[in-house]
Amino acid sequence: MSNPFDLADDTAYRAWRDAKLAAYPRSVDELIVSLADPRHLTPADIHALGSRCARANMAIYSAPHLNAADKALAKRLGHQLGLTRLEGNYLADEDGLSSITPAGDEGSVRGEFIPYTHKPINWHTDGYYNALDRRILGMTLHCAQDAEAGGENALLDHEIAYIQLRDTNPDFIAALMQTDAMTIPARMDEDNIARPEQSGPVFAVDAEQGFLYMRYTARTRSIVWKNDAATLAAVKALADILAGSEFILNARLRPGMGLICNNVLHTRSAFTDSPERRRLLYRGRYYDRLRFDLNTAPARATWRSR
Repeated sequence: MSNPFDLADDTAYRAWRDAKLAAYPRSVDELIVSLADPRHLTPADIHALGSRCARANMAIYSAPHLNAADKALAKRLGHQLGLTRLEGNYLADEDGLSSITPAGDEGSVRGEFIPYTHKPINWHTDGYYNALDRRILGMTLHCAQDAEAGGENALLDHEIAYIQLRDTNPDFIAALMQTDAMTIPARMDEDNIARPEQSGPVFAVDAEQGFLYMRYTARTRSIVWKNDAATLAAVKALADILAGSEFILNARLRPGMGLICNNVLHTRSAFTDSPERRRLLYRGRYYDRLRFDLNTAPARATWRSR
């Protein structure tokens, strides 16, 4: 069977690449789907969301007429699209979703982590520090309240990053597919090891379903790259792509809007709040990929929708 992610199968890669680039949205507006009720998706809703994700591994829904602070809204939407195995990390709320808002208490544990501050967040995929048997494949962000200023997200389909890097030099892909390409050192707390060291590839292909997934962070602290010339050159080339890719989409989520995705690359700009507008997003991390073949939704195409 042909495989576009096989570095030895250039024919399959070229066919998949050309189709992917031709279909990829050039404006974030092309990702937006208006929903009457995200808690009860119609077949047309599922088709509309699925068509966006087939093109870019992500979609943005909009339902500003509903109660944006309803946490169940995003969770029910995701469940209808196959997102059922929610990662409940220790900073998450009791329902497994994480309330991403600046920590207000002095000495708060959440305040030690950048997502819970007003600071910008560089390019990453969620859960890049997880063990490979706990891969984060799906992710949702629901906006309950946007910031007074700032807080925009830059978004890039990881398949596009793969294409741009492979077109630059296929050896870079081979380097970043090494099982020890990227290592996240152990995180220590007062009780010793809070999270063990974790090594793994940046790009990998699922052995059973054949989709491409990515684990990556652009941070320069608490990360160790494999110390060989090919890997270090690949890391620099990828950073250059993320610094100026023409395919980057920029979004500002407003109340009632949300992102669903197969854990694409994303950033967040710095932001400021006011007493009336305190930024609050609900984030869900899942061990599942999005599915649009449940119920009456059309089945996904083979490679193009992965």
